[in-house]
Amino acid sequence: MLRIWGRLNSYNVQKVMWLVGELGLAHEHIPAGGAFGGLDTPEFRAMNPHGRVPVIDDDGTVVWESQTILRYLAARYGRPGFWSDDPAVRARAEQWMDWSATTLQPDFLMGVFWGWYRTPAAQRNMPAVEAKIAACARHFAMLDRALAGRDFLGGAALTLADIPAGVSLYRYYGMDIARPAVPNVEAWYRRLTQRPAYARYVMVPFDDLYGRLDY
Repeated sequence: MLRIWGRLNSYNVQKVMWLVGELGLAHEHIPAGGAFGGLDTPEFRAMNPHGRVPVIDDDGTVVWESQTILRYLAARYGRPGFWSDDPAVRARAEQWMDWSATTLQPDFLMGVFWGWYRTPAAQRNMPAVEAKIAACARHFAMLDRALAGRDFLGGAALTLADIPAGVSLYRYYGMDIARPAVPNVEAWYRRLTQRPAYARYVMVPFDDLYGRLDY
């Protein structure tokens, strides 16, 4: 049985849960992190020495780091839709995964979501936040161009390319911040919201995180 540790309103856990839902994998979810705690126990640290979620245990195979978990699950259970033996096909999806982790996620998740939404108003560094909002506008404008003429980042079907960047959309469109007009991104988002796994695992209320740097 696949076991998954994490809290369901965690951005990185949502990436994993969304793919698990798309693949229809039987699993057990163990709440961990945030208000649930449990990350400093010897048992958890034996699985992940960094003490972070998500972590999975797939019949004895323990994997941490959300992007690596996505690749593992896709390779083991996601052929052919989410994994290919052709390195060129994999690279076209993985480049978007890595771009999201190294470019979009730092600016949106850390810069905007943490810097504005999760930081109490009196403690916000608004010049820094506004710079990150502008950076995100440029990122989504680039995504808008990439999505021209296609339903998903990888083409006609959902792939791993969509998951890391796609997770950010629910929060991006749920926050009262300035956003550019990006019709292709907006259409992509509407398509994602129609997928049962996205609706279940990504469209999770996050109002309890507002102004909560301690959670």
